[in-house]
Amino acid sequence: MHRTKIDLPESKRIPIVFLLNQALAGLIDLQLQAKQAHWNVKGPNFIALHELFDTVSADAAVFADSVAERIAALGGQAEGTVNVVGSHTTLPVYPVEIVAECDHIDSLSTSMASIGKSIRGAIGRAVELNDADTADLFTEVSRELDKKLWFVESHLHRNP
Repeated sequence: MHRTKIDLPESKRIPIVFLLNQALAGLIDLQLQAKQAHWNVKGPNFIALHELFDTVSADAAVFADSVAERIAALGGQAEGTVNVVGSHTTLPVYPVEIVAECDHIDSLSTSMASIGKSIRGAIGRAVELNDADTADLFTEVSRELDKKLWFVESHLHRNP
């Protein structure tokens, strides 16, 4: 850990940085999964999904940057390389061979729900460690992920 004048003791900052790095791995993985969907989706709703998947990727990148900056502010080391992300992400493996709209919607929404659940768990852990700022960051990310998940899942809805 690097020195900082933030008033959280190092004994609390270490597990918080661990939590943040777990979230960072998942968010970077989500960013890349959404790009995979963006580049490869095919079907009658192509342009709408192409653009939606791009916004999911862009939002995940913004969230990842905020998480990485929080890690640095706490004196930690942000771990965002492809090798680290690949070994630390808990998201389901994205099937690179799919092209159909419904397959991309299903796969991406599954990953979005997975990272959302993980981030919600991290909120509670950050509160236990008395880091309201990290809990607030996780809450913001969770809220926005849930909204984007709604946007993606809405494409699965069929009228009776």
